[in-house]
Amino acid sequence: MTGSDIPSSFRLAYVPGVTPTKWVRVWHERLPHTSLELVQATAAEAPGLLAGGGADAGLVRLPVDRGVLSAIPLYTETTVVVIPKDHVATAAEEVSLAELSDEIVLHPLDDLLDWETLPGRPAVERPATTADAIELVAAGVGVLLVPQSLARLHHRKDLTYRPVPEAPESRVALSWPEAEVTPDLVEEFIGIVRGRTVNSTRGRAATPPRPAKDKAKDKAKRGGAGGGSAARQKPAAGRKPQAGGRAGGQSGKRGKPRGR
Repeated sequence: MTGSDIPSSFRLAYVPGVTPTKWVRVWHERLPHTSLELVQATAAEAPGLLAGGGADAGLVRLPVDRGVLSAIPLYTETTVVVIPKDHVATAAEEVSLAELSDEIVLHPLDDLLDWETLPGRPAVERPATTADAIELVAAGVGVLLVPQSLARLHHRKDLTYRPVPEAPESRVALSWPEAEVTPDLVEEFIGIVRGRTVNSTRGRAATPPRPAKDKAKDKAKRGGAGGGSAARQKPAAGRKPQAGGRAGGQSGKRGKPRGR
């Protein structure tokens, strides 16, 4: 893509807990004349935002409707339990679901984990948001299981967290509206998150081949004074190099004279 072929901007949606900073930085290095606009959305809102054209692509949480959106899974997050710093579970490096059986486990309406059966004891009411649930944990009302990035996002000095290996996990993906041909700028961003080089043949067009005359100039420079030119190693016309001995095919000893 060059010149007028490059759209003026690219809109990237992202959900809480996802940090697009490193990919945005690479974008600005590779496409300095194409602005990238970040659009924040909740995990529930993001698929509809993409489907409705509110963003060109998004860093979302799976699952999404694959009939409407394309998606490339990027990574899976560890699930942790958020607890007060003086909680008995802080003595362990990990917490099992069985160890939460006597706890009130908060289940916010925006929960991101696909539970078959929620561990522990249910709260009287479900908090509206994860942020509300965090406040209840701080007040000593219960504990909360969330993807680790959300525990970091809602960090408080009076709270900590521990991994829960048996809990369901949340997967983060790059998603965009389903289409027969993926838009060029979406391909650009796919290349960035997958670590493709700037001259990859996917996404931005690869660097065009150098003209033959430029290659010839470089070859001449390499073969200049002080270098081992290939021309000097070429055998003289009409003579064939031998594996050993002197040129002309003789071994260096004079043969016996022919008898008379």
